[in-house]
Amino acid sequence: MPDASVVPVPNADRTAFYISDGTGITAEAFGHSVLTQFNLRFRQIRLPFIDSLDKAHEAVQKINNAFATDGKRPIVFSTLVKPELAAVVRQSQGMQMDLIQTFIAPLEQELGLPASHTIGRSHNIADSVEYNRRIDAINFSLAHDDGQSNLNLEAADIILVGVSRSGKTPTSLYLAMQYGVKAANYPLIPDDFERGKLPPELLPHKAKIFGLSIAPDRLSEVRNERRPGSKYASLENCRYEINEAERMMQKEGIRWMSSTAKSIEEIATMILQEIRPDKQAY
Repeated sequence: MPDASVVPVPNADRTAFYISDGTGITAEAFGHSVLTQFNLRFRQIRLPFIDSLDKAHEAVQKINNAFATDGKRPIVFSTLVKPELAAVVRQSQGMQMDLIQTFIAPLEQELGLPASHTIGRSHNIADSVEYNRRIDAINFSLAHDDGQSNLNLEAADIILVGVSRSGKTPTSLYLAMQYGVKAANYPLIPDDFERGKLPPELLPHKAKIFGLSIAPDRLSEVRNERRPGSKYASLENCRYEINEAERMMQKEGIRWMSSTAKSIEEIATMILQEIRPDKQAY
């Protein structure tokens, strides 16, 4: 059985397990979203590739050990597809949150069809077109990161602009990986502010442009981690660049938002609400 992926949390109040016959990412993402609603500290353990009875019994032992150590029932988020494996895990001393079986039975009844209960069905060859689209989008975003290429900008779905370290690169990659969106990003620099115009190569694609801004004090903090004590990271310079960038975006009629207090997921979702590439369906 693969080693568990453990997120260490000092003085954790409780243990949470994410169990799957695959990577466990779905169970972890869902479970984490739920647990953040509670003001408790959770030790998080991911048990992926639980695809046999032996591995299911080993998972049960880990859950029971956590119960014995903590004195409290672990929370178990499971996306096990095979009923026999899920049944074994339900014998553990954890509180069960079965994300597959909860929905399978009602859907079987509603659709009038039995589920296949096949491991890995969600990642089969039928998804190859979608998979390849995301890989193409990732390659495009990497090639067009930080304004390093002006080629094929007509193929971009979205072009992000903003000052350096405002969140353009992680947002571009998230859009590519999660949605297959081809996102280029360009930094706004002092030369652009002096001209008072967008980089000329972007002007033909203005309808695709979305701007990111950030609070000057937060930008200074981020930049100081990269270049401590530099003019680039000084609060005065950050204020200047942010003011000029926002003024330019308003002048050019570019939609923009502040990334200061938002996660990458929130930023990406808000961008997609504003700019929905015609070829995509979300």
